[in-house]
Amino acid sequence: MRSVTAAAGAAAVLAGLITAAGPASAASGAAACSPAIELLPSLPGVSGGTVAGFGTGGLVVGESGARPAYWTGAEHTVHAVPLPAGFDRGSVKAVSAKGLMVGTATRDADRASIAFTHQLGAATSEALTTALPEWQDVGVDVNESGRVVAVDNGVAKEWVNGEVVRELPVPAGEIPGTKITSLNGINKRGDVVGTATGSYFDAENDIMVTKTFPVVWPAGGGYPPYSLQVWNGYHYSYSTIGRDIDDRGRVVGLEDYYYRNDPKLTPAVWKKPYDALPADPGRLNGYHDLELSGSSPTTNVAVGTATNFEESWPNYFQAVYWPGKGAPLALPFPAGAPGAVPRTRAFAATDDDRVGGTVSDRETGASSAVIWTCASKQAYAPRS
Repeated sequence: MRSVTAAAGAAAVLAGLITAAGPASAASGAAACSPAIELLPSLPGVSGGTVAGFGTGGLVVGESGARPAYWTGAEHTVHAVPLPAGFDRGSVKAVSAKGLMVGTATRDADRASIAFTHQLGAATSEALTTALPEWQDVGVDVNESGRVVAVDNGVAKEWVNGEVVRELPVPAGEIPGTKITSLNGINKRGDVVGTATGSYFDAENDIMVTKTFPVVWPAGGGYPPYSLQVWNGYHYSYSTIGRDIDDRGRVVGLEDYYYRNDPKLTPAVWKKPYDALPADPGRLNGYHDLELSGSSPTTNVAVGTATNFEESWPNYFQAVYWPGKGAPLALPFPAGAPGAVPRTRAFAATDDDRVGGTVSDRETGASSAVIWTCASKQAYAPRS
């Protein structure tokens, strides 16, 4: 494990100092943590990686060298997660309190993708969904009690102990052809957030109408789902996506716009009772675009990535920490990061103030899984 102590000033933060600090435990809380940046080891024979989620007892999950992996202990010992039979690459996306991991896997032969489960300590992983063709995105998540959500063969489902316990319906009153395309998050209570897309041809106006929007299904199935409001809809150039839901029901995500080589990513936040347009927390100074990807369970923190595009291609990335109010803040680049021009992204946050993501070199693509501990004490507002 390599780690870096964050200094007080912005210049010192960016430089970093190598230390042997380890991650704070959930019991000690953010107040007792040590600010550090930890570059996690890769699986033998491969390089690169991403932290996608955190479990109990220091367990960290993600991918290493395009293989599903997890890390344990203060030194973050890396372990491979077996892929489902017939699949070649993948990533762990989340883990329950009892070590039930969920992830996605892809096979090279036909580029089909599935969601899978793996119980910590088991010799194999189990396919959860039928295969989607041609690199289609598969959303999957598990909460701390082991409830798993994903879309299987076009049907949004929730599993407990490997058995389907409910199917999640399309909200009433949506446009013709609306389907649930992914399930992206489930909180402690069991509220689920996902994405729906509908499309039909409006013959009267001679246009194709398309709407992509987030949906929240309350826990237990006793209440109808909420269609979350979007700034722009009914045109294929806009897709509004809910990426995560915290234990208070707050949803974070983005509006993704792309039309005629003119991309734009706008961060979006929805709060109960889901009766208003999303809030836009703003941009990181010096960056044109921002997307939110994850949130802590109860501390109101959200994390994501600020982006600048070059000729419609995303070429600059900066990991972002948003405390829940005020402007988004940057997380510093680690000393010893791969290459001379680093890029960082953040995907997961904890209540004890850890943030997980990836750091890579813009020129070579070399990367490493990374954890920022005591992230609130490292986050800073860039000058430009």
